[in-house]
Amino acid sequence: MHFIVYCLVYPVIWFISILPFRLLYFISDFFFIIIYYIIGYRKKIVLKNLELAFPEKSLSDILKIRKKFYRHFVDIFIEMIKTFTISKKTINKHYTYKNIELIQELKKDGKSVILMSAHYANWEWIIGMNTFINYNAIAVYTKLTNKYFNNKLLKTREKFGVTLSQSSKIIPIISQNYKNNIQSIYGLLSDQSPQLRGNLYWTEFLNVKVPFHTGGEMLAKKYNLNIVFLDTKKIKRGYYETTFSILTNDANKHQKYELTEIYLRKVEEQIKSKPEFYFWTHKRFKHKDKAPN
Repeated sequence: MHFIVYCLVYPVIWFISILPFRLLYFISDFFFIIIYYIIGYRKKIVLKNLELAFPEKSLSDILKIRKKFYRHFVDIFIEMIKTFTISKKTINKHYTYKNIELIQELKKDGKSVILMSAHYANWEWIIGMNTFINYNAIAVYTKLTNKYFNNKLLKTREKFGVTLSQSSKIIPIISQNYKNNIQSIYGLLSDQSPQLRGNLYWTEFLNVKVPFHTGGEMLAKKYNLNIVFLDTKKIKRGYYETTFSILTNDANKHQKYELTEIYLRKVEEQIKSKPEFYFWTHKRFKHKDKAPN
C-alpha cells in the first residue's frame, strides 16, 4: 500500500515542484482559501496558542496574526515541495546567510557545533548551508512511516551535502565523531512540546510554563560543543535571511539550564518580532496544566 500511495502521489509532488515560484504562490493562495476559510484547519488551536502567548493583544490583533500565519503556513508547505527539485543556485538565491563567516571562524578552534533553531520562517532550506561551509553536517529529522517517501526525503535533503539522522541515533553519532575528532555541525530544532517522560525542564515560554528537553545543553557540555543560534527572517515571499549568533563557546562554564534559558529567550525574541512566522498549529502548550508546583 505504501508503494502504491507513493506512485500515485509523488508524480504530482514532482510536477508541482518544477513549477516557477510565481505559479507556486498562485497555488498557495488557492489552498490558503481552502484551508483557512473552508476547512478551518486547526484554527481553534492556533487562536488559543496566540491568546496564551500574547495576552496583552486584543482579539482583533490576534485574528490578524492568525490570518497572516495561515498564508505563511501554506507557503511553507509549497516551499517544502519545491525542495524536491530546487537547484543549488536557486536555494542560495532564496535563502541567504548574513554572517556565514562566523561558522567558518568557529572551525578554527577544532570543536564541533550544535546549530539550534525553532520552527520559524523556513527551517527546511537551511540544507543549502553546507555549500558554504566545510563541516561534516548532520541534521536531526523524524522518520516517515512510508519508507518510499522517507527515502525520497533523505535523498532530497541530503543533495547539498548534509546527512540526516533520526533523533534516536544522534547521540551515538555525536559520541563517535567526538572520539574520532571528526569536526561536525549538528542541526537541532528544539521548540516543540515533548512527551511527559524523562528529565524535563519546566520554564516560562511565551507567558506559559511548559516543559522542554535540554538535549542541546547536555550534549554541548558532554562533548565540548559550541552552540550557535540560527535566527531566520522572512525578507519577502520566498526569500529568507539567516543570522548566526554564538550562545556559548564554553558550555561547561554555564550553570544547569542556563543555556536552555538563553536559547529560549532568543526564540521568544524571534517570535515576538514577527509572530505570524512561527509554527502555531502544533500544541506547544498542551502540558501547561501539568506543571509541577
